[in-house]
Amino acid sequence: MDYITKPKEMTAENQRKMIFSLKKAYPMLRVGVIGKSLCQRGIFSLSIGKSENPLLIAAAFHGQEWLTSLLALRFAELLLCSKTCGAPLWGISAAGITREVIIIPCVNPDGVQIAINGVDGAGRYAQTVAETASFSNEKWSANARGVDINHNFDAGWHELRNMEIESGILGPSPRRYGGYMAESEPETAALTAFCKARRPRTAIALHSQGEEIFWEYGDKKPLRSEALARIFAAASGYELVENNGLASHGGFKDWFIDYFCRPAFTVEIGKGENPLPLSDFDGIIERTLPMLALAAIL
Repeated sequence: MDYITKPKEMTAENQRKMIFSLKKAYPMLRVGVIGKSLCQRGIFSLSIGKSENPLLIAAAFHGQEWLTSLLALRFAELLLCSKTCGAPLWGISAAGITREVIIIPCVNPDGVQIAINGVDGAGRYAQTVAETASFSNEKWSANARGVDINHNFDAGWHELRNMEIESGILGPSPRRYGGYMAESEPETAALTAFCKARRPRTAIALHSQGEEIFWEYGDKKPLRSEALARIFAAASGYELVENNGLASHGGFKDWFIDYFCRPAFTVEIGKGENPLPLSDFDGIIERTLPMLALAAIL
């Protein structure tokens, strides 16, 4: 198969080209924009199938983790192909995938652009990014204002902010600064508003790296969560782990579980140092896409 979603750096331009090439090849694909980033880049959504009981897959919360965006788009392409030609998707009949699948391939488009292109990707926030980066040796994963999107959700945000301060994270940073208040960032607000409107049955947040699956938030374990987590772990070979330290609050998965009391998962794809190399992509697909296919029917 000659893929539209060919392995390449997921700049805003490449992402847009892939999305609209998919739309042209598969007219059943519904493309929308759920909001805009600080730099006014569109945050796209791709919807496949009937509009009920959706599975939500969201990727690229962190700039250095742009390979997750390519993974999400490849899954969309394979699902569309399966539905069009009737071929099974990892042994699963396309006819059996009756739930709508919604994919948000890049929650943090500014962060990805900055991670790939440096300050040139920050638009009018270029000076902010340059000054923030000058105080740290960390690679850029935050949005254009130096806020870590996956620390900015309204789930234990105050506890997380205190933990950040204790760790010396006092203000805008390339990573791990949760902002001045929960949902302060347009990227965060766009995703939560979309979820409240569409009310997904299950949500999966794609991150890298570690080959791990996080599936609970504190003592909250929604019905189906543990069973689904064990199925996903068996399908991927990834390890089930618990939140700890600065990963304990403020994430999308945490907020989704806290707000909806429905299953949500953080899946850390691959192993190594972010950004993971494109040469890892085929191996990551082999381990993660069967899990995503199962998520679409369970």
